Amino acid sequence: MAPVLLAVAHGSRDPAAVTSTRALLRRVRSLRPELTVRCGFLDLSRPLLAEALAQLSGARPILVPLLLGTGYHIRVDLPAALATAGLPLTHLAPALGPHRLLAEALADRLAEAGASAADAPVVLAGAGSSDPTALADTARMAELLATRLGRHVTPAHLSAATPTPHQAVTDLRAAGHPAVALATYLLSPGFFARRAATAAATWTSAPLAAHPAVARLILHRYDRARAATELTTAA
Repeated sequence: MAPVLLAVAHGSRDPAAVTSTRALLRRVRSLRPELTVRCGFLDLSRPLLAEALAQLSGARPILVPLLLGTGYHIRVDLPAALATAGLPLTHLAPALGPHRLLAEALADRLAEAGASAADAPVVLAGAGSSDPTALADTARMAELLATRLGRHVTPAHLSAATPTPHQAVTDLRAAGHPAVALATYLLSPGFFARRAATAAATWTSAPLAAHPAVARLILHRYDRARAATELTTAA
C-alpha cells in the first residue's frame, strides 16, 4: 500500500482556518481517492502532530507540511517529530512554497478579487518570519508571481520583517501608482488574513485555501518524497 499522506498544518484558534484546511484536504482526496490522507496540527488544533503519528503507528507516513516557506518548523520541529516516531528524514516533504503552482493559485485569487488592471503593481503579503530562509522563500515567490502576471510584485511581511503590506502599498502609491493589488500569500483565513485586509490596497485577494493548484502541489510534494524514500529503502 502507498504510504499515508499526513498533512501538517499550523493550527489556529480560528475555526475558519481549521475548516479551510480540511476543505483543502478533501480536494486532495478527490484528486486521488485511493490515497489515505490524514492531518495533524503543530499547535492549537487537534489532532496534534504527535497524536496523528501515534494513530498511524506502523504506517510510516509521508509528512507534507502545509507551510509556505522553510522556517523553524521545517528545520527543527518536524525532523524532531519524525525522530520521535522512529521515521527517517526522507519521510518529510519540503514546504509547499515557493512553487509555480502557488503562482497559479495566487493569480487566480487576484482575478477573483477583480485585480485585473495590467499596469497595477502587486504586493505579496506573506506571514513573515525572523528566519532569513523563509524570507528568501517569500521573495522568490514574489518573483514567480511577477513572471506569471507580467508585472511588478513586491514581497511584504505581516509580522517579524519589513516592509509590511501597509508600508509596501503606501510606498507604491507614493511612487505614482493609484491602484495597488494585494495578493494574500496565506493558506487559510484567520488573524493574518484579517491583518492583510487592512493594508488599504485597491484589491485584496482571499487566502489560497482549497485552490485546485494547491491540492495538486500537495500531491506533487508527497510523490517526490515517497520516491526519495523508496529509493533510499532500495539502496
